[in-house]
Amino acid sequence: MTLWSRAAIGLGFVINLWSLGPGLAQAPAAGQGPEVQIYEKFRTWTTQQRSGGRDPGLLDRYRAVLAAEGLSATQIEHHLRVITEQGQRLEIECWNRTLTAPTPTFNAQPNAFLVEMTKSLSPGKALDVGMGQGRNAVYLAQQGWDVTGFDPADQAVAAAQDQARRLGVKLTTLVLRDDEFDFGTEQWNLIGLIYVGVRRVVSHLHEALRPGGFVVVEGFHREAAKTAAISGGVVFDTNELHRLFDRLRIVRYEDTEGIGDFGLWNTRIVRLCAQKP
Repeated sequence: MTLWSRAAIGLGFVINLWSLGPGLAQAPAAGQGPEVQIYEKFRTWTTQQRSGGRDPGLLDRYRAVLAAEGLSATQIEHHLRVITEQGQRLEIECWNRTLTAPTPTFNAQPNAFLVEMTKSLSPGKALDVGMGQGRNAVYLAQQGWDVTGFDPADQAVAAAQDQARRLGVKLTTLVLRDDEFDFGTEQWNLIGLIYVGVRRVVSHLHEALRPGGFVVVEGFHREAAKTAAISGGVVFDTNELHRLFDRLRIVRYEDTEGIGDFGLWNTRIVRLCAQKP
């Protein structure tokens, strides 16, 4: 069982990795070329790293792994070139395939915690970080929110816009990574971070929220990584979300068992709703 998170890997460039359920961060589909196989092998290996692949020595450690497997120096350098030069493209292609698959292998409905935390709020301006195919953004727009979402998976974003048009709601969407997006100052009444990397962007969120605005987060507890290979971006230690959002008022925090939106099996999940004073 392998899951991924939309967390950045520190390779001198940014690869946004997102949560994938069992069978999603899988071996390359039939007909995929050797570059995909090289990247998917590296991708799977990073899930075993507690840092989620963000440490600066990642490639050196992976070089040692390849050497221990008996690859020649030339083969090793080829693997690393594919990862560093084609990684972003291959990652986006992977997520486009996953998020636009005819039969979704993740929860394609709006996140239940987000629904619960927003049902009593007056609609305002909402930001969906790592919007994917728009399951949460479209739901919020249907409730009257003025929604902006971004994601580097261009085909998934296009699918979100198609769904919004079919349902007669409006979305503002951008094909961007989180390091490219301008969160702004006092822009948002609501920011959703549902199974996406939080640590990279948390420093922007307090400034980006309007006074009285809310952040809603859901991800995996560290315990979940004992039974599945989950990249570190959506894996949190006990009470870590409390610490990450200590400048906000914690409205609700849960450390519980439940069915994860990505993985779709019963595991330990953490959830947080916090408000800017």
